[in-house]
Amino acid sequence: MPDTVQAADLSFFSTLSAAGSLSAAARELGLTAAAVSKRLSQMETRAGVALVNRTTRRMMLTPEGELYLEHARRILDEIDELSELLGSAKRSPKGLLRVNATLGFGRSHVAPAISRFVAKYPQVSVQLQLSVTPPPLTDDAFDVCIRFGEPPDTRVVARRLAGNRRLLCAAPSYIAARGMPLTAHDLTRHNCIGIRQGDEAYGVWRLTSGRGTSRKTEAVRINGTLTTNDGEIAVKWALEGHGILMRAEWDIEHYLADGSLVRVLPDHETPNADIFAVWSQRHQMSNRIRAFVDFIAHELKGEVAARG
Repeated sequence: MPDTVQAADLSFFSTLSAAGSLSAAARELGLTAAAVSKRLSQMETRAGVALVNRTTRRMMLTPEGELYLEHARRILDEIDELSELLGSAKRSPKGLLRVNATLGFGRSHVAPAISRFVAKYPQVSVQLQLSVTPPPLTDDAFDVCIRFGEPPDTRVVARRLAGNRRLLCAAPSYIAARGMPLTAHDLTRHNCIGIRQGDEAYGVWRLTSGRGTSRKTEAVRINGTLTTNDGEIAVKWALEGHGILMRAEWDIEHYLADGSLVRVLPDHETPNADIFAVWSQRHQMSNRIRAFVDFIAHELKGEVAARG
């Protein structure tokens, strides 16, 4: 009787699922789409159930496919970790590393760092996925997530990579036309550029002012004519003079430095957006994850030092 599950199928199905389509998987595996389809059909025949619902443009995992993928990834991770514990991978990290990051920061900082990382560790393959909304911290689709703000979930490991303040800013042309806000409440009378991202409360900015017993935090409900889920677009709108924006310092520092944007209410504090690497507790012994997190922490530290 043939085996229901074959070891070689685990990696194949993990790659297929991450690719999102038969054609994309074929390109990644160096096979034809017909060969990928045939192998998937053979897996389903052995399993006795459909693992994937196929359409002309995309595919979706069936409930049985989701179960198969969950166990396949866990087994592959355990094989890699066993290899590392036995010492065969101690000298140099190797294997597949799946990384998730936010759109803007992922493009501008994480992707360049990954380029340098794989140049240093050529035996590591990296799959980078950028997303507007961070995946659930317990999602097993990624090995490492780079995200803003300390995660509240104790079931994951989090390492702070760099500090990151959120700042209020606007173009000089907007300030010249509308005036500079002097208090947090003044923001309610201004055009504020909204960003819908992650789980953060949309349309409310929290600002803290004062010291000691006079220290207070205000929740300001903002209004504006422009809203987006893309931080780079929001920055562009601010540069074009459309309104006041709250954005992470890493994304706007060069515009503040050259005067394209100016600080608004600089004596007020906003919630920080420190940069963290997050990964599952069961991956704590992974050599390639440790190497990657150490590497990107060093890279970001270098960027902080460079901007001085």
